[in-house]
Amino acid sequence: MAGPSVELLQRIPLFAELEPRELERLSGSFKERTFNAGDTVASEGESGAGFFVIESGEAVVAVGGDERGRLGPGDYFGDIALIDMGARTATVNAESDLHCYGLTFWDFRPLVETDARIAWPLLQAMAKRLREAESATTA
Repeated sequence: MAGPSVELLQRIPLFAELEPRELERLSGSFKERTFNAGDTVASEGESGAGFFVIESGEAVVAVGGDERGRLGPGDYFGDIALIDMGARTATVNAESDLHCYGLTFWDFRPLVETDARIAWPLLQAMAKRLREAESATTA
């Protein structure tokens, strides 16, 4: 099956500035993933190498065992792990059957290394997230 649609990827801030051509190339690197209701998709504190975008279903995000949010179609998680493969900052559990597309660090890195048109907008998006996080901690 094909990866996520260009329209779905454009809704993700990390990819929003990419041209349709780059989004199509990126889409081809995603793998379809399904999780059953109750499955743990990502575990807080464990290393992560994958980024997920949800096509259908719902998931619950918990930090330290406390629910922090819910995710549904068009939402995503694991974007920081996509860059650094660091520890997950939250646990994500499938609330219902979950249909996602996953992208691993090792599939993503070659795209960024070989195409500056992909790399630059991603750097800008990450810089924006860093500024937002810094301003949230000083507010």
